[in-house]
Amino acid sequence: MHRFLFDDTDIRGEVVTLSDSYQQVLENNQDLPARVQALLGEFVAAVSLLSSTLKFDGILTLQARGDGPLPLIMAECSHHQALRAIARPDPEVDFDALEGEDLKSLMGSGMLAIIIDPDKGERYQGIVPLDSPDLAGCLQHYFDQSEQLPTRFWLASDTQAATGLMLQALPQQMATEEENQDHWNTSVQLADTVKNEELLTLEHTEILYRLFNEEQVRLFDPAQVRFECSCSRERSANALVSLGRSEVEELISERDVISIDCQFCNQTYAFGAQDLDSLFGDNEHSLH
Repeated sequence: MHRFLFDDTDIRGEVVTLSDSYQQVLENNQDLPARVQALLGEFVAAVSLLSSTLKFDGILTLQARGDGPLPLIMAECSHHQALRAIARPDPEVDFDALEGEDLKSLMGSGMLAIIIDPDKGERYQGIVPLDSPDLAGCLQHYFDQSEQLPTRFWLASDTQAATGLMLQALPQQMATEEENQDHWNTSVQLADTVKNEELLTLEHTEILYRLFNEEQVRLFDPAQVRFECSCSRERSANALVSLGRSEVEELISERDVISIDCQFCNQTYAFGAQDLDSLFGDNEHSLH
């Protein structure tokens, strides 16, 4: 992921290409229909770009829920560019027949949420309806509706990579309001000419040169994005502790072992009767 700035104006950008991390996401979401896989690629690219806006340690989640053939798609990325994602298509739906359908058609009536979970501080959630045919449009609507900075996205994915470009207006410092507005309009018009194939196949420097070769663009060192799941045995244990000892004992008596599966990485954590004391012993030894 490369960050870039336009000198002498108040606009910044990010461009990201995900390959290994994206392949790991797909491996953990096996047998996704091609159309859903493409959407998941757009989500992981978008959440990577959005995570660059975090100014603190925490996690940013991009989540869409609806009543259509694809009721849930979700991607998370941390301030340190650790990424994970899932999609949950309806197994009864023939997605081959929906190959040309857009995001709005696949999700049905629903909402897109951007959730910011700082390690310290209060959780924030912003929601917009899924009223655009694609994710880039929904995200633009989100930033237009909120009091945040004007932001635009260009997203693409195929079976090998997921990629995206983001432009964002910054608070006025370098130029006048009129100069910034003119430069913003020009930059968006130039970015609108980028083709999916260019985003997916060209080096970032080449993409930026093709789009903005008449501008003074300053490119920063890249940040590495990686797949990483935040699940752990301790977190799973804490989920059981929150249920209470009597309920957990009842579950274990019914099935001998309680298995908690992580939807993001397919890891399974098993708990049996021998774990009850460590889970619910005195407070000094409990896992919460």
